[in-house]
Amino acid sequence: MNAELFFIYDTHCPWCYATTSLVNCISEAFPEMKLNLFHSARYEGDELITPLTLDAIVNDSNTTFSASYIDNLTQEKDSTISANLLAWAQVKAPQLVLPLINTIEKLHFEKGLALTTEVDFIDIITEYKISPPSKVFNNDKLTKEAESIIHHITEFQELMNTDAIPALLLAVEDNLILLNHNLYLKQPECIVEAINLELNK
Repeated sequence: MNAELFFIYDTHCPWCYATTSLVNCISEAFPEMKLNLFHSARYEGDELITPLTLDAIVNDSNTTFSASYIDNLTQEKDSTISANLLAWAQVKAPQLVLPLINTIEKLHFEKGLALTTEVDFIDIITEYKISPPSKVFNNDKLTKEAESIIHHITEFQELMNTDAIPALLLAVEDNLILLNHNLYLKQPECIVEAINLELNK
């Protein structure tokens, strides 16, 4: 199958957190499909999440947020280290990127961890037996690998004529299809049927 999935996301974006369930379903249904998982590093410590946003996500999906996460909503979000770590993994261990996204999101949205210091990632490093370089944990600067991914994201955003995240795109041969992830957030498994329809056109 000559098809690829592109997921533009941020690990600290609650809408992306809800959409990751769709990516998990796609990965399970199409294990041979190449996944291009692009962390946008949108959150740089200068943006807050509002309770209204969380209410909308809960209403439109199966997503829930822990009390510890909700209690820290007034804390500005910074996903720089996550972006660096996942860009490093994209090069060194691409098969771990989706599991790492799931784990990072779980720590952030379920455990309430800010994930802004190296200490926050100790359990991840231990669980996945990985040894990222120290530059990954600099929360003041994106690595060259992370910046390269953002360059790719910019190209896709120009094609889509939007910089909104999350974004799910299916590439089939020379066609690029923007998938409306909002339609499937309550029933993530239904996106598999939508992709099958595109593949069989």
